[in-house]
Amino acid sequence: MGAESERVAQFGRLEDGLLQAGDWYRWGPYVSERQWGTVREDYSADGNAWDYLPHDHARSRAYRWGEDGLAGFSDIEQRFCLSLALWNGRDPILKERAFGLTGPQGNHGEDVKEYWWYLDAIPSHAWNRWRYHYPQGAFPYQDLIDTNAGRDRYQPEYELLDTGAFDEDRYWLTEVHYAKAGPDDLLITVQVTNQGPDTETLHVLPTAWFRNTWSWGDDGVRPSLRASGDRSVTIDHPITGVMELIGAAGPDGTTPQLLFCENETNLERLDGVPGSTPYPKDGINDHVTQGAPTVNPERTGTKCAFWYQVTVPPGETAELRLRLRPAAGGGGDPLGEDFTRLVAQRRGEADEFYAELTPEGASEDEALVLRQASAGLLWSKQLFYYDVQRWLDGDPGQPAPPAERLTGRNAKWRNFNGFDIISMPDKWEYPWFAAWDLAFHTVPLAHLDPAFAKYQLILVCREWFQSPNGALPAYEWDFGDVNPPVHAWAALQVFAIDGARDLDFLSRVFDKLLVNFTWWVNREDAGENNVFEGGFLGLDNIGPIDRSHLPDGYTLEQSDATGWMGSYAAAMGAIAAVLNWSGRREGQDLVLKFLEHFASIREALDKQGLWDDADGLFYDRLVTPSGQAVPVKVHSMVSIIPALAALVIDGDMLNRAMTMNKGFMRLLEREGVSDIEKLVETPQLRGEEGHRRLLLSVARSEHLERLFTKLFDENEFLSPHGFRALSAYHRDHPYQFEAEGYHSSIDYEPAESTTSMFGGNSNWRGPIWMPVNYLVVETLERYHRFYGDDFELEYPTGSGERHSLGVIVTDLQDRLISLFTKDENGRRPCFGGTERMQTDPAWRDNLIFSEYFHGDNGAAIGAFHQTGWTGLIADLILRRHGAVKSVGDVARDLISRKRS
Repeated sequence: MGAESERVAQFGRLEDGLLQAGDWYRWGPYVSERQWGTVREDYSADGNAWDYLPHDHARSRAYRWGEDGLAGFSDIEQRFCLSLALWNGRDPILKERAFGLTGPQGNHGEDVKEYWWYLDAIPSHAWNRWRYHYPQGAFPYQDLIDTNAGRDRYQPEYELLDTGAFDEDRYWLTEVHYAKAGPDDLLITVQVTNQGPDTETLHVLPTAWFRNTWSWGDDGVRPSLRASGDRSVTIDHPITGVMELIGAAGPDGTTPQLLFCENETNLERLDGVPGSTPYPKDGINDHVTQGAPTVNPERTGTKCAFWYQVTVPPGETAELRLRLRPAAGGGGDPLGEDFTRLVAQRRGEADEFYAELTPEGASEDEALVLRQASAGLLWSKQLFYYDVQRWLDGDPGQPAPPAERLTGRNAKWRNFNGFDIISMPDKWEYPWFAAWDLAFHTVPLAHLDPAFAKYQLILVCREWFQSPNGALPAYEWDFGDVNPPVHAWAALQVFAIDGARDLDFLSRVFDKLLVNFTWWVNREDAGENNVFEGGFLGLDNIGPIDRSHLPDGYTLEQSDATGWMGSYAAAMGAIAAVLNWSGRREGQDLVLKFLEHFASIREALDKQGLWDDADGLFYDRLVTPSGQAVPVKVHSMVSIIPALAALVIDGDMLNRAMTMNKGFMRLLEREGVSDIEKLVETPQLRGEEGHRRLLLSVARSEHLERLFTKLFDENEFLSPHGFRALSAYHRDHPYQFEAEGYHSSIDYEPAESTTSMFGGNSNWRGPIWMPVNYLVVETLERYHRFYGDDFELEYPTGSGERHSLGVIVTDLQDRLISLFTKDENGRRPCFGGTERMQTDPAWRDNLIFSEYFHGDNGAAIGAFHQTGWTGLIADLILRRHGAVKSVGDVARDLISRKRS
């Protein structure tokens, strides 16, 4: 076991408290890429978060609930932060944070207009590598705003590369490396390479500051930073005690200037009134770019920067070093040979960690994808601070928020009080947790840091997150929205990946999810018929109907909501069975309870007519005010999700269920089985006498083959790089829906959406999305483990070739992995037609783990740093090469242990 693996093995439980989890957790990339434009910072009456605190105000306003920055790093409570600021001498402002368009500004919604990558990281954050490409010419802020404003939804987004900002390679390739000599000893390296043809000067400002905790009426003590030498700053840190930040001389031997201001709002600039200090938050910006007297000549404050000016010839690199450490740091040169040795050691430990993780048989390119996907997941940790009651009522001594907020966004979630490190979907586009995204994040995270993965699932169910009624908060824009209930499934995956040892974790999650399951049954089944609603359920605009905002009097019976609940019941039953087999829970009543729910959901699908036998698909039904039920005949993942609800029942439980569970027996009778002997005749039964297992799916067995025929059809769902969210059938057959005056339509859109339904950048109308692809592949694996190699299907549909489900799963894994790996021409599909990314040595191996991918060619679309659920590709690579035990295999091991 390598040094990093040993550190990971010693990590404690984060749910015991952030500061109690382990020393190596104490510093990490917990700073957001964007705090401006978030719900937390919005104190408007109308809830327009983008306009209340725009990018132009971010440099001048002290944030209330968090911080942002380039290559941000902080302690675990984000009390003290580090980041990088740059200035090319031509921009109107320092580059302190990434720029992008707001939701209303972008022709396809919010969109960051910068290029940076998370190239490396390990769980302890003893080694981290970040890269950014900064234009040498004036950054085209207004051009990006104006040109995108002039485009409609039928045109592509106007990107930074399109502006000519990188022509002739006139840009700075910037890398920041963080290494730890010890838990509180950070070694920081900044490397800037002049990629252009001329000698250029770059202003480099490594920046340190305290999050403002003293301006909100709590009598918080204002900490301080103060110069303690020409190149050193003393820090009164509230957690670790007195620390020092030391900067090396510049490459030419010059001493950097130490600049100080306060992390306080510039009220004069924003509101036209006198401020509390002549050295506000933007004081360093104004001093460097305008020469303004806005930095404290006493060299003290709550924000500081080391101002380096480096002149670099074409093709050469300048390196700057800094070190943050306890003030009694020891003798010797803190930035010399020892620094060099420690950085090399930590980088070597990262190599060792990923060598242990990478499975035999993985190609060099797959190893690169695995490592960068893992790095993105680890860099996407962020402190999420949001006390809803305080946010609604306002801070003592501050102006009261508008009264409209008391009945507005999240007003019913006063119990929510988050102050936790959470895995973000994307720290710029989505710098807030999303409940169902988070469940998917935990699967690949479990391979890297099982303790952190388990903490995420427990956290979302804690009393300060979960509503007293049992609902889980969705995301900060609307905690009350409904996400697919995938957390029990995720808990099983994490439990299995971690070696099926942590029964305490499984039991804790199960108890909380019991409450959430009951909420679903009571609140999302309007007709009390086990056909569920739920709204958009994460699938945004996948249909012609806005599923979260139906007209008055209409009800949408959703095949996907019903399928999700079938999956939920199956996963909860599996957890109950594991706890029972292991002796953690006496009796089998809860297992039988979830079998009963599963049977009822299956019965409801049969009775309610959500299956269309002519088309071979499940469809939603819109129930009109008059009671008419109209099927919504769209070929989409909504039609496939019922097939994901499948479970295998062990013979012991099977006998008990057949004798005690009336609903379960009714389900078997509909299968033509009335007693245990008859089960031997059914294709759903496998195993030897006394050790039989029964496979059940919410979708009937005859429906499954019909669904798979559609799913495996390259003219419908199957693309070269995975499954489309909406079938390509609708490319030539747009769907028109009409019911009692309600009109809508949908067609296939393989790239960006042309509708703003449910948010400007939503699009499930054709692209490839990793989470549902992962679930489909995992379900097909489950079917294959049950049926074995003797069960074959035509694949692809119409090819005349029949393969076992195992072969099909392998091919699907390869298709998804191929989004990121080089093809026979050395091109990566995720880069699409962007030639610089495909061919330039400085770009072509910096991977994009985007929100979704083009349904026909695999080009990356949407948020470009959504390593969150797209990080599932790391788990797929491990599974492709046999490095992961399935939940089913783990369950069989547990049963064998019990029998022995």
